[in-house]
Order: sequence, then C-alpha cells, then structure tokens
Amino acid sequence: MCPELRSKPYPRRMAAATPQRRRQRSVRVTVAVLLLSVATAVVVVALPTQSSFWLSLASVGAIALSWAALRIMWTEVLQSRQESARERAATANAYKSLYAERAADHAEFTSVMTERLAESTKVQRELEHEVVTHQRAAVESAAKLTATTDELKSAQDRVAELEHSLAEQRAEADEALTEWIVPGEPSVQALAEWEADQANARHRGVEQTETA
Repeated sequence: MCPELRSKPYPRRMAAATPQRRRQRSVRVTVAVLLLSVATAVVVVALPTQSSFWLSLASVGAIALSWAALRIMWTEVLQSRQESARERAATANAYKSLYAERAADHAEFTSVMTERLAESTKVQRELEHEVVTHQRAAVESAAKLTATTDELKSAQDRVAELEHSLAEQRAEADEALTEWIVPGEPSVQALAEWEADQANARHRGVEQTETA
C-alpha cells in the first residue's frame, strides 16, 4: 500500500479491527465444530441402544445441532462477504481520494512549471534583445573605427604629400639660391651677418649719444 494510503484513517481502523474480527471468527468456527461433534456423539451413543425413541431423539438432536452449526457458518460467510465489500469500498474511496490529491498536485505542478516556462521565455527574449542591441552597437563601433582609420590614413597620406612637397620646395629654393649667388661675392649668410653687425653698431652709437 502506498504511503499516502497509510496516512488515511481507514487502514488504521482496519488494522485495529482485524484481531477482533479474527477472534470472533475463531470462536464461531469453534462453536460450529463443537455442535457437529455433539451431534455425532449423540448419534453414536444412541446407536447401540437399538431403541427407536433414543434413535429418533438422537436424530432430531443431530439435525438441530447440524442446522445450528450451518447457521453459524452461514452467518460467518455472510459477515465475511459484507466486511470484504466494505473493505473494497473503503479501499476504492481511499484510492479515489489519492487520485484526487494526485490530480490536484499534478495541476499545481503544471501551473508552476507553466509559470516558470513563461518566465524563462521572457528572460530569454530579454537576453536575445540585449544581444541584438550589443551586436548593433558593436557593428556601429566597428563602422566608426573603420571611418576613423580611413580618415587617419588620409591625413597621414596628406602629411606625407605635404612633407614631400615641402622637401621639393626647399630643394628648389636651395637650387635657386645657389644659382643667384655669384662666385667671389659674399654669400647670403655673410650678408645677413654683416647687416646684423651694422645694426648692432648703430644701436651702440645711439646709446652713447643719449648717454653724453
């Protein structure tokens, strides 16, 4: 029997009533056997007498005792059938109650699992949305990085072009300056130094005049 059925009051009552029922059955069976034994003994005792009176009396007594024993056994059989029917009905009711409890538990379990599944689906959708958002942000960041890299490369190319152009202009200026300077005449640097010396001399003369 299941543990759920053990918790019901019916099995406990039946367990308590079983010894009493067995005692009643044993007493009734014993009484019936004694009645049959007495009937047999009466007939056996009356047979040697060869008296019609005692034989008739013994026969009547044996028949009466036999019917009494049969009545006792028939009552025992009927009571046993009734108790078996009651036990089967109680067992059926217990299983019915157990089935109802199991059905309620199953319905509750189904409801709980449905709620958990709905929550899991909701969380999964939220996570998928976050993943899509992060993927879009990553794509935008990659696009911005690519654009910045292209701009940096263009700027580097432009700087290289300007440096090359400046180097060419410097080379052309140096070449033009070299062609402009006449051999035997002071160079541009010497002329610049001479002008600087003249300017310093004039400045010292002005200061001496102001001091005098």
